[in-house]
Amino acid sequence: MDKVNVLIVGAGVIGLAIAAKLSQQFNDVLVIDKNASFGEETSSRNSEVIHAGIYYPKNSLKAKFCVQGKAMLYQYCQERHIPVDKIGKLLVAQGAEEEAYLKKTLVSARNNGVDDLTWLTQAELQELEPELLASAALRSPSTGIIDSHAYMQSLLAQAEQNNAMFVARTKLVSAIPKQEGFEVSLNSQGELLSIRCNYIINCAGLHSESLAHTIEGLDKALIPKLHWCRGHYFSYQGQSPFKQLIYPIPRDNGLGIHASLDMGGQLKFGPDTQYIEHLDYDFPEQLKTKFLKQVSQYFPNIDANKLQPAYAGIRPKLQGKDDSFKDFVIQTSEVHHLKGLINLFGIDSPGLTSSLAIADYVAEQLKVAS
Repeated sequence: MDKVNVLIVGAGVIGLAIAAKLSQQFNDVLVIDKNASFGEETSSRNSEVIHAGIYYPKNSLKAKFCVQGKAMLYQYCQERHIPVDKIGKLLVAQGAEEEAYLKKTLVSARNNGVDDLTWLTQAELQELEPELLASAALRSPSTGIIDSHAYMQSLLAQAEQNNAMFVARTKLVSAIPKQEGFEVSLNSQGELLSIRCNYIINCAGLHSESLAHTIEGLDKALIPKLHWCRGHYFSYQGQSPFKQLIYPIPRDNGLGIHASLDMGGQLKFGPDTQYIEHLDYDFPEQLKTKFLKQVSQYFPNIDANKLQPAYAGIRPKLQGKDDSFKDFVIQTSEVHHLKGLINLFGIDSPGLTSSLAIADYVAEQLKVAS
């Protein structure tokens, strides 16, 4: 039976960041993914935004990892020549009630160590972004955009330089705790294989809950319920009317239908939030009306003919439709008492921004446990 030191399940941005980190301290790191390549699900179907860390409750993992991860990510991109742009973001308010929300956000941002936000009046906004309709806004200069595919490619290359191995089209079928580590059954392109490993890192994203159920001896009461939340994106043809990202006040357990730009300057709007029971990337036709209604609140001159369906992504949320804030969950043996297992649940936004900080945290937990 083959043996590896670390088995990482899931080759999204979190799995790859962890692989790049752990391959520096462990030999024989194996990364598997059920898809044909890396990053084919949540990691490649998002806004590609580097978040500042302004929304999340003080001392939450989301706040801590987002602020740490943002600094680490900008530095990583600079060192490895990954396309990135600190383009800035406007969080916009429509009227007194939403302006009160902005004032609270200013406080929560400072509590999280984000002290570079500036308040812009309607007149200042008119000069900065003539097509924008808002009564006031907070400007976040440290918010940016990234080529997430190039970032994931770099993480994988770094891991492979450290002798880690990535195997696609491979699923974990079962894992049985042994005296030292786990005996794992894998299905690799229809062939059943058995391997031994010392550590399992479950960062299977949308499938982290179902994967946890295949690990023998793991208390089922500790496996949280994941909610799949689909978000749709429309592209906007022609030159962008905005120079930076435009975010409305958060709503519907998401950050609202915002305007974002990719590295090529293409403007897109999204995502909305639609909780689903089955994994599919449907794009209902009637969504255009909903998008036009919400986007026109801050972009009144939107041209409906330029709005075209682009893509949909699905987020693994711990937050149900009517739930309040839910933090990232990273479970170690302190919680589940299975030595060598780390489960990551509900790594939705700001997961991309937090990826390097999460990888450092996981590496630290393995040091503590060993």
